[in-house]
Amino acid sequence: MSDVRMAMSADFLTAFAKLPSRQQRGVRTMITRFERDSTASGLNYEKIANARDPNMRSLRIDGGYRAIVLKPAQGNMHMLLWADKHDEAYQWATRHACSINVETGALQVYEPRQATGPDGSAAAADESRAFGSLKRRELVRLGVPEEMTDEVLELQDESDLEAMAPRLPLEAYDALFLYLAGESYEVLVRAREAPAGPVDASDFATALKHNDSRSRFVVVEDDLELEEMFNAPLERWRVFLHPSQRRLVERHWNGPVRVLGGAGTGKTVVAMHRARWLARTLPPGQRILFTTFTRNLAADIANNLRAICSPEEMERIEVTNLDRWVQRFLRGRRYRFRLVFGRDEEAWREALAKKPDGLMYPDAFYEHEWEQVIQSRGVTSREEYLHVSRTGRGVRLNRAARARIWPVFEEYRVQLSERGVMEVADCYRAAATLLEEDRRGADFAAVIVDEAQDLGAPAWRLIRALAQSDSDDLFIVGDAHQRIYSRRRVVLSHCGIDVRGRARKLRLNYRTTEETRRWAADLLEGRSVDDMDGGRDDNEGIRSVTHGPVPVVRHFATRADQAAWLIEHLAALEVEDQPLRGVCIVARTKPERDAIGRELNQAGVDVEVLEADAPDDSASGVRLATMHRVKGLEFDYIIIASAHADTLPLPAAINTADNPAAAETAERSLLYVAATRAKKELLVLGFGEPSTYLT
Repeated sequence: MSDVRMAMSADFLTAFAKLPSRQQRGVRTMITRFERDSTASGLNYEKIANARDPNMRSLRIDGGYRAIVLKPAQGNMHMLLWADKHDEAYQWATRHACSINVETGALQVYEPRQATGPDGSAAAADESRAFGSLKRRELVRLGVPEEMTDEVLELQDESDLEAMAPRLPLEAYDALFLYLAGESYEVLVRAREAPAGPVDASDFATALKHNDSRSRFVVVEDDLELEEMFNAPLERWRVFLHPSQRRLVERHWNGPVRVLGGAGTGKTVVAMHRARWLARTLPPGQRILFTTFTRNLAADIANNLRAICSPEEMERIEVTNLDRWVQRFLRGRRYRFRLVFGRDEEAWREALAKKPDGLMYPDAFYEHEWEQVIQSRGVTSREEYLHVSRTGRGVRLNRAARARIWPVFEEYRVQLSERGVMEVADCYRAAATLLEEDRRGADFAAVIVDEAQDLGAPAWRLIRALAQSDSDDLFIVGDAHQRIYSRRRVVLSHCGIDVRGRARKLRLNYRTTEETRRWAADLLEGRSVDDMDGGRDDNEGIRSVTHGPVPVVRHFATRADQAAWLIEHLAALEVEDQPLRGVCIVARTKPERDAIGRELNQAGVDVEVLEADAPDDSASGVRLATMHRVKGLEFDYIIIASAHADTLPLPAAINTADNPAAAETAERSLLYVAATRAKKELLVLGFGEPSTYLT
């Protein structure tokens, strides 16, 4: 019998995913046999003759495939690093090294070049180069493997660093990138996880506990966990967190936390892992509410949480969108009402009949005043309305004018009450009031909020009432660049939520390529974007970890020309063995989406329409979605179609707005959201008069 323990690198899982199914079964068998008896015949556990690292070994998967494993210098923890065909696996082992960084304590896999300098000698210091002012030990403290410091010292600029990135440990590349972006060495070192004492370069078991190590290695604890990883080897988010993410997840906070980050930076992943960590660490009986803005996102999050949580952990986590929760809560308290989203049309017509003579405000003005001032600020009386702040409204009103229009809103409340109708904001306010008196049905120790930018002030006041713990009470993630439902900016501190000292930002984009990220970010360049707490946010310093083709914008004369090109392009993807379920065609409106669907159906293309409240569980077919529906999803290929002057911006969205500038930003945000769903490639198509966003 053997007491072998195994850890698995993220690269190994990537390699495993590319193996044929027969060899994948062989890997499972190999691991079981190796853990049972590492000397068993048939494993061919042998040293690799020309490996850079003397501890590199190979294990036999079958006659033609090998796994590369790192044998520990001490202890029993073995590292599975790679799997491939026999020759390719051995070549990988000769190019790569795996060692513990003596300054940081992290276990690193990297690919140094064959010599230490262009002529085999160490690089000379040259301060004109990108990192010439740093000493070799300082580079190691930033995460650069000692073997690669000379290479780094030779780099001239950011393009050289980008070219070297695939061979560096991620934390080294991150630090070097931020250094070039203007961050000081001292700040970067302070941000790193420092070892508790002197680093033992042979102690793999300790090194694997380091957050940098955990971003690329996972210790295999049992067969069930191993099988779950092998069932979805490319879903790295389930297992590996970047150190910056893990620092947010695995700690106790003494108050509300707000995490910002551009599209693709893993905010929802962080929130889900936070929920799991709390489910594992909170005292027995305490529960967590995970809430978001829409039903679609709540359903997706619940499915993903089930992939990383045990059934016992899921029992402690309630996942729902806030509207659904508040309806259920109020009905449990014997509230009988009909919920309306937007206005109750009959009641609103009765209210508008009270408009004063002589004030020529359009009906849309009253609707926006009701939504953005009365409901947003929780105004319930004439006196409150006379004094409430109306910051952000496009029309100024003195107190006399407010007094004259107040009867419209007063009448609307009367009409709602007589009809037994409640708007969402009224539900939030009623629930918050009830919770102040009796917390039955809301016994949550912590509340986690995803897509925070789309929630309004009434929702935040309810969330504040829901989360009443002294610590770990609120964990908020969002990005106002993606605000597509609410145009009303919220200041969390005005809702009783103080995030001072606990505001963080994620800067690594894991989903989209750098080329797509830059294209999408340019859509909002120069636009004022808030941080949800009275400050400003931007996309500075955010970068993607992958590269790909530059997004392509194509414009056609007619709809028929667009359809013909789409059909031809999809056929070409199939010829290249790209499954169409990895393609999503996105349109601004449902009519446009459905028109594209009819064109594809007539050409015999298998289409799956993503409806508002339905999960995406079809096995095949190109996906069709609106820009709103695609929020929270991701696909290899995104094709934004029918992006022309009649849809971007949507005239109805601009023409009915009392603040056209804010409406314009919202339309750009919607395009930003759709574009950043693409993992590999983004295409943007239009016909007729071009959209001003694309010219």
